[in-house]
Amino acid sequence: MSDYRSNRRSDAEILSARLAGGRVAPKSPTEALQPESVPPPPARSRAVRHPLVVFLNFVLTLVVIAIVGAGAAIFVGKMQFDRPGVSDQERTVTVENGSTVSGIADVLQKNGVITNKLLFVIAAWLSRQDSAFKAGDYLIPAHASMREIMEAMVSGKGSKPYQITIAEGLTSTQVIACMMADTMLVDGNTAGLNQSQVGKCRAAAANLIGDISEIPPEGSILPDTYNFSRGDTRENVLNRMRRERDKAITDIWSRRASDLPIKTIDDLAVLASIVEKETSLADERSRVASVFINRLKLNMKLQSDPTVIFGLFGSKGKPPGFALKRSDLSSQNPFNTYMIAGLPPSPIANPGRASLEAVANPSRTRDLFFVADGTGGHVFAETYEDHLKNVARWREIREERTKAAASGDTAGESATPGDDATPSVGDSVPSDDVPMALQPVDPAPAP
Repeated sequence: MSDYRSNRRSDAEILSARLAGGRVAPKSPTEALQPESVPPPPARSRAVRHPLVVFLNFVLTLVVIAIVGAGAAIFVGKMQFDRPGVSDQERTVTVENGSTVSGIADVLQKNGVITNKLLFVIAAWLSRQDSAFKAGDYLIPAHASMREIMEAMVSGKGSKPYQITIAEGLTSTQVIACMMADTMLVDGNTAGLNQSQVGKCRAAAANLIGDISEIPPEGSILPDTYNFSRGDTRENVLNRMRRERDKAITDIWSRRASDLPIKTIDDLAVLASIVEKETSLADERSRVASVFINRLKLNMKLQSDPTVIFGLFGSKGKPPGFALKRSDLSSQNPFNTYMIAGLPPSPIANPGRASLEAVANPSRTRDLFFVADGTGGHVFAETYEDHLKNVARWREIREERTKAAASGDTAGESATPGDDATPSVGDSVPSDDVPMALQPVDPAPAP
């Protein structure tokens, strides 16, 4: 019991002491108005004051500033890049083959179509187009933005188009000579092209670059007019000519007449090349084709003069001043259709689309012969007797012209392809003293 009381007193004493120690003495009004002292800030950690931490804070600050600055610069640069240009008129700018983006920007700035060369270069680099610019002559519209200019030069669509025309009936060697005319058709060499063709080929070839690795096979090129950009390679243009030929002949072959005696697409190209060399008149092609189709059906030799000439001179073409002689018709080579049965082994030139169409869907005739009519065209016959009459009339025309030329009276006697004039490449070849099929009909043996 005494222990319990003793413990109680101790607790009471302890509580009393605590109350006495925690009591706050009252302050006078003057003391109450005095500001209390603020406790000092805690001391900085040694880790915060470490030099590495200070340096990293500095770097982070710089990065944040750089990011903000770069974002602002990109925003402003994009606005300038897309803003309409300062040029108030169209301007032609030439991009040379192999030009760098810096060189292109310099040319654009000198021509007054952009005002910030550095911005153009950076934009091309950021868009990864700095090595994609295509050579050519570009017509820059008035007020074109830098973005529009860059996109046009990368796609090449804004480039001023150049053209090269490949005439129907040219051999592959002559096509290559045309494409390389600036270096090949010099010092009087014409490769069998007429002067008009030589001039046009030279003008086009001067804007092409590169060599051609090999001469393509005869009949593998589609004669046509092809657009290209300045600085385009000859190989690229030639490959396009070959692709267009493949597309055209495949389409035409799919629409051929069902009763043709030719069975392959290659045979179509061979016969079309003969038709191409026999006539340059559009309204004659399908009828000339019908003559050869009819002969093939009857197992008759084709007896075509252009095949004889190709057999003698190949893809180089006949030399200037050459005249086909009767003895040439008996020359032994695989292309001479006076000697072989059926078709030659390959085309003798590059036929155009019209000749391919004519062979695929020839006129429905019974003609087996034709000869020049003196006007640049031909007269056709179903029988050998009628053909001989047509030949006789042709000889009379030639004799009259010979007499007129000897007397100096040539008025009204203009030379036309198929007559005595030296034809241009792709025109019909004159038969000289041996019109087509003048020899007695010699049916080829049946295969």
